[in-house]
Parts: sequence; C-alpha cells; structure tokens
Amino acid sequence: MILLAGCSAGEKATTAADTAPANVPSELIYATAKDIQDMNPHIYSGSMPAQGMVYESLVENAKEGIQPMLAESWEISVDGKMYTFHLRKDVKFHDGEPFNAEAVKLNFEAVLQNAEKHSWIKLTTKLTDIRVVDEFTVELTLSEPYYPALMELSMTRPFVFLSPKDFKNGGTKDGVNGFHGTGPYVLAEHRIDQYAVFEANDSYWGGAPAIKKVTAKVLPAGETTYLALLKGEVNFVFTDDRGADSIDVEAMKQLEKTGDYQVVRSEAMNTKMIVANTSQTASPVSETVVREAIWHAIDRETISRDIFGGVETPAKKLFSDNVPYANPDLKPRGYDLNAASGLLEKAGWSLTEGEQIRVKNGKPLAASLYYDSNSASQKTQAEFIQSELKSIGMELTVIGEESSSIASRRSSGDYDLLFNQTWGLAYDPQSTIAAFTSASSYLHATSGIAEADELYRKIEDVMVSTDETARTSLYADIMAIVHDEAVFIPITSGGVTVVAPSQLQGIAFKQTQFELPFEHMHFE
Repeated sequence: MILLAGCSAGEKATTAADTAPANVPSELIYATAKDIQDMNPHIYSGSMPAQGMVYESLVENAKEGIQPMLAESWEISVDGKMYTFHLRKDVKFHDGEPFNAEAVKLNFEAVLQNAEKHSWIKLTTKLTDIRVVDEFTVELTLSEPYYPALMELSMTRPFVFLSPKDFKNGGTKDGVNGFHGTGPYVLAEHRIDQYAVFEANDSYWGGAPAIKKVTAKVLPAGETTYLALLKGEVNFVFTDDRGADSIDVEAMKQLEKTGDYQVVRSEAMNTKMIVANTSQTASPVSETVVREAIWHAIDRETISRDIFGGVETPAKKLFSDNVPYANPDLKPRGYDLNAASGLLEKAGWSLTEGEQIRVKNGKPLAASLYYDSNSASQKTQAEFIQSELKSIGMELTVIGEESSSIASRRSSGDYDLLFNQTWGLAYDPQSTIAAFTSASSYLHATSGIAEADELYRKIEDVMVSTDETARTSLYADIMAIVHDEAVFIPITSGGVTVVAPSQLQGIAFKQTQFELPFEHMHFE
C-alpha cells in the first residue's frame, strides 16, 4: 500500500468564536434568487452553498491538493484499485449519531442505489465494494484504477454524509426524514421561497464557528437585492452555484463606495460559455460551420469590459490556463465578423439583397438561446450576442427561464443554445469532460459531432490512465476535438464575487466555486 495522506490535524485550534467580544455581530443574512430547495445531499435539486454548510466529504480539494477532512489519512493500493480511509474519531452528526465506517458504508450504498442519477460521476460506475474494516476504517474497491477518484470524493455532492437516522426506506433516493450532516452549520428553519436559517454547530469537530447564524433570504436579483443591502435587510451576497450574481458590477461599486461594504473576488475558477446542441439536426447549430461563425461573432472584449466591468476576462478556449492539462495547441478563433460571414456564405447560407436573415435550402438561419432569468448579466449578454449575430445574418431568439428549467432542457436535449459554465478549478478538467458523455449534462451537445465515438473512447481512456504522459496527450486530443467542432463557445473566465460588511474578516474561497467557508469568517 502507498501512503498518500499524513497524520491527523490533531487538537482543535482556537477559533475566532473563542475570543470574540460579546458585542461583535455574529449573523450573516445573504440574498439568494432561489430557495435552498431539497437539502438531500444525494440528489441535485438543493442549493450547493447551503449543502456545503451542512454536509462534508472524506477529503477536501484544496489549492495544495487533496487534503484530509472526515478522513484523517488514506492509502491507495499499488494497483490503484483499493482505497483505505482512516476516519476522524471525534465527529458526530447533528442529531448526535456517531460518524463512523458504518455510516460511510450506508451513505455510499445509498448513492449507488440511485446510480443512474449519478452516471456523470464515473466513480459510481467503478465502485464494486465498500467494506467496514473496523469502527473507523473503511475500504473502497474499484473495478479498475481511476485517477479522479479522490477528486470526486471531495465534491459538494453526492459523496457526503447524512445521518443514517434520516434515511427513508433504508436509503435516500426516495427522500429523507431530516438533514443532519456533520458540517459547521445545522439547518434550523426553512420556509419555502422565503428564507432558511442555519445555526452554528457549536460541537463541530473543527471548532465552533464565530458566525452563529447564516440566513438565506429569497429575494429577486437586481434592484430589490441592491435596495435590501442598502437598508441592511441583508448584508451579504455572492455568486450562486449557477454562476449568477444577485447584483451587477455597478451596484457592487456603489455599495463599496458607501464604506459599509467590501467586494472580494476569487481567482478565475470557471469558464462561462454557450453550449450548442449538435444532436438537434433540425437546427442550424448542428452544423460545425454555424457554431464556428457564432464563435467568431461574439465580442468577448466588450462583454468583459462593458457588462462585467473587467471583473471577468475574455475566454478563448473551454478551460483557462490555471486548469491542469488545459494548455493544448488549439487553433485561434477570435472576434471577426467578416470571417463569420465568410464561413456562412461558403457553407451555402446566403443573404439575399434586402433581407436580414440568411437562408439555406429554404431554411432560415435561426436559433434560440436560453439564459438564466435570475441572472442580469446573462440577459444582457444574450441581448448583446443577439445583436451581434443579426449583423452576420442570423436570427437569435433569447429566452429567460429558471435555472432548473434550463437544466432540464440540457438533459432532454430540448434546446439549440444555452448558457452554462465549466465545473471549476476543483473539478476540472475531468468533471466537465466526463459530463460530455452524460445524458443529464452534455451528451446532446457532443453526440452530433462526427468524432463522437472517438471522443467518448478517449474520455474513457483518460479517466483510467495511470501514465501522466498518456493522460496529457489524451486530454489534449479531447480538448482539440470539442474546440475544432466549436461545441462549447467560451465567453469569459470568472470566479466567485462576495459583497460583505466592511468589518467582516476571514473571507476566503475554496477551490470549488459552489461553497463558501462561512465557518472561517468573523467580525472585527
């Protein structure tokens, strides 16, 4: 066996909660455009920032690499098929139940009972056995080596832990009876579409949080949230798990000028993009040349400058340079309206004099773009892109819907184009690329290209490769295929933005764009 993680973190450190004066504020109220929804961590409808406060994983994906969390240490067998985890011995679920190897086994089995729901996470297809070695040691056996295993175990969901007392019918796929995790906060109250209250877990193994209450208040994005911040009805906003900000950049600047608020931004974590449905043969976007033309017709510099105030930077490819393996030699494809028009003309999309929309074989060059109706920036981008495409003879209808509706469209294939974003630093490139083959994610986006079978074979190979050189080469090939086919049209590289009270300290970011470490925050 190869030892891969060190010893326990040892005794709990003194926290800000231990030393804070009695009169220092200890509550954050954040605005969210959507309800936290179902907090069952083994399905996907709940708010990820909220679930991140309540539930924890065996390991954490940090800037330094995979770090201990509920597992103090672990070993991986030489053949890469067996993972042995040594658990912390000082952890309890919020309902008082002990966290131990049996709880790990029950939670993992609950996830696997709903394997179809989790098919995009390849680890679920490779786990063949979960064995309790002793009270605080659990052993996972895989059918074959799988290099992203620890990364997938570190995700916000589904491989996190719920008290077995909350299970329904022996599992979680049919719902749960409660939401008791091991995390720094406990879900204390939830009024649907109004608010949710999370109270500090004062028995938390990592030390009691200084922020004693975090409230998620449901408010419409935009002016309503901005006014609520000015009035002090909420005092915290951040980029949500769909990549949308509650207020725009100009509103953030105005709040910062008051002196009451600070704006804190993470490094680039994701790529905002337009996903094209290549399998929708009735749509013009099923043609590679049309997707290439759309790519050329988007002025990313203007979007970066005028819509995001320079906070997000123009993206030239699917993954930014700080993502591992993301530096293959790809052909440049910049903003060029003449090139876009030339491509379309050469492909038979002709523009008759006096007409505004190109036609090919009697069919107009027209498509729909879906955006998140809770995101002011997506709406503005959609309308800007609509204008740009009109200038090359393409009619774009822009449609705003709730994020859950757009996710359903992505799964069913009922779309031409839609906004989305990559999974982010902690998960990429493997998670976004694994989703290329998933029916619930990007299968409709990739299945219509000529090289689909080759693409899927290379994705399968890269996930089990144990050779670094071979893995690098496979990733380069995969990224080149989707780049050349213009399946994912990049817009900007972005991260997480926080607007918080000026006296709030300890604001930081995890490698995941879906969680914030509220437990590390405190007021001066």
